[in-house]
Amino acid sequence: MFEFSALPSNVVKAYRSGGLDAFGNPPERAISDGTANPCRHCLRDIPKGAGMLILAHKPFEGTHPYTEVGPIFLCAEDCTQGGGTDVPDVLTTSPDYLIKGYSAHDRIVYGTGVVAPTDELEAQLAAIFTNPDVAYIHVRSARNNCYQARVDRGG
Repeated sequence: MFEFSALPSNVVKAYRSGGLDAFGNPPERAISDGTANPCRHCLRDIPKGAGMLILAHKPFEGTHPYTEVGPIFLCAEDCTQGGGTDVPDVLTTSPDYLIKGYSAHDRIVYGTGVVAPTDELEAQLAAIFTNPDVAYIHVRSARNNCYQARVDRGG
């Protein structure tokens, strides 16, 4: 079992209030075209015509050689934080995802990175978690390297 985590509500609220992104810029505002605009808070695609934020996000504390920054989307209006033990909607809409394990010190655990077809995602997550050095996994877009969600071992 896995625990999928969305961005924390307090982080998203700060971005919606004009908080600066990983590069020190306020989020851009746009209108969703209804395709390929996954919100990293509700973990659902942003509906066509709905407002959205586009910003550079760094899913790590501090900076170090493994600190990856990439573009993400968020619903511009309030949405309910997603996550839990079921695979989120946003991880079912692409043909595949880039997944890799990280240590408790936020370093990539080499040998864990894989592009997983969507129908093999859960099996690949389970395989990565067999490595005891893996504390958590990041799921990213296989085509654009955009951060999607964090995955932890379930209880």
